[in-house]
Amino acid sequence: MTTPRMRVKAPKNAIKGEIVEIMTLISHPMDTGLRKDKHGIIIPRKIINKFVCKYNDMEVFVVELHEAISANPLIQFSLVTNDSGILKFIWFEDEGKVYSTTRKLRVS
Repeated sequence: MTTPRMRVKAPKNAIKGEIVEIMTLISHPMDTGLRKDKHGIIIPRKIINKFVCKYNDMEVFVVELHEAISANPLIQFSLVTNDSGILKFIWFEDEGKVYSTTRKLRVS
C-alpha cells in the first residue's frame, strides 16, 4: 500500500480572535471488514478511526470515525485563533499506523 496523501486547507495568517475554517482530507484505501478476497477470506477492516487537530500542542478538535465513513474522509471545522504557532493534524488507522502533517499559523 502506498502512503496515504494528506491535504490541509488552513490559513497561513489570521487576526487574533478570528474564527477560521480548516479543511482536511486524507486519501486512504479504506476497507470495511465485510469483503472477502478471492479465496473467501475476510479482508480485515482498515479505516481511519480517529482524527485529532492540535494547536500549539493542545487538542482543539477530535473526532472518532466508524465503518460508514467514506474512503477519503473530508473533515471541516472552525478554529478560534489566539496565538501564532503550529497546527498539527493527526489521523489514526485501525492497524495502529498514524499519519500526521503540520501547518504554521501566524496570528497578528
